[in-house]
Amino acid sequence: MVDTAIPDIHPAKGARPRQAAIGLALAAAIFAGWLGLHIYAMFVFELSWTTLPLALVMAAVQCWLSVGLFIVSHDAMHGSLAPGSARLNSVIGGALLFLYAGFGWKKMRDAHFDHHRHTGSDGDPDFDTTNPRNAVRWYGTFLSRYFGWRSILYVSTVVTIYWLVVGIPMAQIVLLYGLPAIASSIQLFYFGTYRPHYHDDAGFADRHNARTNDFPGWLSLATCFHFGYHLEHHRHPQVPWWGLPARRRLEKQAETRQAIGA
Repeated sequence: MVDTAIPDIHPAKGARPRQAAIGLALAAAIFAGWLGLHIYAMFVFELSWTTLPLALVMAAVQCWLSVGLFIVSHDAMHGSLAPGSARLNSVIGGALLFLYAGFGWKKMRDAHFDHHRHTGSDGDPDFDTTNPRNAVRWYGTFLSRYFGWRSILYVSTVVTIYWLVVGIPMAQIVLLYGLPAIASSIQLFYFGTYRPHYHDDAGFADRHNARTNDFPGWLSLATCFHFGYHLEHHRHPQVPWWGLPARRRLEKQAETRQAIGA
């Protein structure tokens, strides 16, 4: 068990402006990168067999940036994007969730809080009690709970406008808009939900029913914007995504001290 005396690195009231400045700057960079690449991919880029390799690279980058949009909105749910400013967190988080897949802010926020309250149980909307070890079936359950009529209407409207009004080829829409969106949902699910919460014979370290992806910092960032440091997130939900590596180091130092003292 990790030493509960480790101080939480979420800043005190006087340090909140610094956390907000860092969080908002990173959020702006992720959003600008996503939007700039989306505009280029839809309205400037011309898909052909010659440009297909570049298109695949663009799709991969857009997938990663889409994951970033969701992680920023997740921080907003916990108030760690801009500490002390509930209105700003709601506005930014809601806008990014809608942009991501037409998701509603209140529904997603309430569901995420239920996940924290009932992690790994029947009351957890992110968990599949019927398939706690089957990633494919669990993902199907996960998708059916979150991707409802509102998301279908949003995506269908965007695709229809791009195809029939703007005149973007459907292959280009699928490859550079649809594929990154779908792939990002799989990436978020696998690294941020399934791996941290699937059941195995070893069980979990504590009541949070979560484990951490023990990845180096660069791989943690690449896979899920450090959301894979998931046990640390459940223990300290007010720590923003970019602060989780530091939290992880503190946890590992505590484990080492306890092992030496045992």
